[in-house]
Amino acid sequence: MTRHGPLAGVRVVELAGLGPGPYGAALLADMGCDVVTVVSPAQAAAVDTTRAATNPLNRGKQSVVADLKDPAGVGEVLSLLDLADVVVDPYRPGVCERLGIGPEVVCARNPTLVFTRITGWGQHGPYATSAGHDLNYLAVTGALHLFGYSDNDPPVMPLNLMADFAGGGMLLALGVSAALVERSVSGLGQVLDVAMVDGVASLVGPFYFAAAHGTWGARGTNMLDGGAHFYRVYRTSDDRWMAVAAIEPQFYAALLAVLELDDDPPQWDRESWPQWGERLAATFATATRQQWTERFSGIDACVTPVLDPTEAPADVHMAARSTVIDIDGVPQAHVAPRFGRTPGEAGRPVHPGTQQIADVVDSWRAATEARR
Repeated sequence: MTRHGPLAGVRVVELAGLGPGPYGAALLADMGCDVVTVVSPAQAAAVDTTRAATNPLNRGKQSVVADLKDPAGVGEVLSLLDLADVVVDPYRPGVCERLGIGPEVVCARNPTLVFTRITGWGQHGPYATSAGHDLNYLAVTGALHLFGYSDNDPPVMPLNLMADFAGGGMLLALGVSAALVERSVSGLGQVLDVAMVDGVASLVGPFYFAAAHGTWGARGTNMLDGGAHFYRVYRTSDDRWMAVAAIEPQFYAALLAVLELDDDPPQWDRESWPQWGERLAATFATATRQQWTERFSGIDACVTPVLDPTEAPADVHMAARSTVIDIDGVPQAHVAPRFGRTPGEAGRPVHPGTQQIADVVDSWRAATEARR
């Protein structure tokens, strides 16, 4: 399989996992990496191959079957890792070691390998061997506490976007890219400890700072969490929503002009934020989402309709940039970021376990010989 993009030629072995590992490996595939996913016999048997492969987490990859509980399967995977540049380990700490494919073994055989370990809690610490999911990592890092309109209500769960995908998969892709750049200088691989708690903490960093300096108050009273009337979502008459983010004074003035409201008391009078929120809510409730969208069209007020996932691809801007593309009838995000000289590509998804390890090894060996 010929791949194109800034990371073309980089070989990645992804041990099949959930969420952040597959997403990070899919980003690497988008950037041109030759990604081979290793699934278990049980995982392969559970796939309905009579239906088209549509999972975006499997796009642009190859997929092979190996039983890592069988010495023969371990040997096959080791032969693949001998030729790889990167391996993605999605297991809890110590699992790869018990299987005989830990970094001590694998990196001794292939010193240029970037051994990438993606977990929720990281490779060390009191929670390292504990189970966890996105919500747990958000809770412990303080991120979950930030979401919601009031301290009297439970925090709002931001799906699994922050830990699994942003703080996990994206951090994995960034770490691998950086390690490959360093390897180009040193000629050596290394072990990466990609922990979702670390990634989420990085995302929350500015809010740690704000809380420590007393500039972040109770949930739902701050500028960015719905406390400010000019940074909030409002219900329309047809039970849809409009997003208002008119922070700067010129945008705020444009907002009030379209809404035909005055500025008394002014924007930054925090005591008036609750009553202004009620006033804007009553105003937005007088027209439909489409009507408000038309009224704000061409106006720099930072006001946009809240689209659902079925509507978003057809948005005029999203469509003009092909931000969401169609692959075999399934909407998928286009490759991001976009490279001017070495663009990546969104490959088609594959069914897990549809290729043979021996075939991939032969292909990689032939390519290695051709480079010499």
